[in-house]
Amino acid sequence: MVIWRERLEALRANKWFEAFVIFVIVMSALLIGARTYDETSRYEQMLRWLDHGITLFFLAEILIRMAAERRLRDFFRNGWNVFDFVIVVASLIPIDDSEMVLLARLLRVFRVLRLVSLIPELRVLMGALLKAIPRMGYVVLLMFIIFYIYGAVGSFLFHEVDAGLWGNISIAMLTLFQVATFESWATAVLYPTMEHYPWAWIYFLSFIFLNAFVFLNMMIGIVLEVMQKENAQFELETGTGEAAEMAALRREVSGLTEQLSRIEQKLDRR
Repeated sequence: MVIWRERLEALRANKWFEAFVIFVIVMSALLIGARTYDETSRYEQMLRWLDHGITLFFLAEILIRMAAERRLRDFFRNGWNVFDFVIVVASLIPIDDSEMVLLARLLRVFRVLRLVSLIPELRVLMGALLKAIPRMGYVVLLMFIIFYIYGAVGSFLFHEVDAGLWGNISIAMLTLFQVATFESWATAVLYPTMEHYPWAWIYFLSFIFLNAFVFLNMMIGIVLEVMQKENAQFELETGTGEAAEMAALRREVSGLTEQLSRIEQKLDRR
């Protein structure tokens, strides 16, 4: 039993096996995309068999990873392993059932996300994104407050210019969202408003400055800070990179300090 587990563990850690799993995931994504074309309807039977084969391969791969663990519960302690397990189990829903066909196809789309769990760099990016979202929430809240204030002011001042753009505060906030995305905002929003209120450019430029420059840079700063911490943590775990070298240097300095301290104590005793 131990020999088989060691063999499965070696297979799981094999780079060629990991590369093949990634290849199958990409093929699965291409297969899902092929089903969206009407021209592939003539190959429906072949696509169905390919889908069954990919599903069975994913099932075998996840069983290999589970069997390679010393204890099964160790497998489920890793969040990415749980994610892969859920995706694979969900893929077992039969796609031929007319009542479940839509759900089965939607769940098969998420098999592409398994690339995140297999590629360490993608895991770092995803981890940084998930950790940055709570901090970004405060920036989003502040942005909503600014949108609300500018929407109310715009609705009060410009509702007579175009009720379709400034009729009420909700419509005005949607208009401001268009302005913030720079989607035809000058010709569709700015110039018609300036025909009635020549000073309106102050309103729009101040809004753009706050949202497109200040808040956007705040978002980017949060993501970069979190990504830097995640990269440092990844380097410490893998033992590579500048963070790992600095940690090793700190350990060496700490060891030398302890040795010097012991030498000083011995000298003091003499």
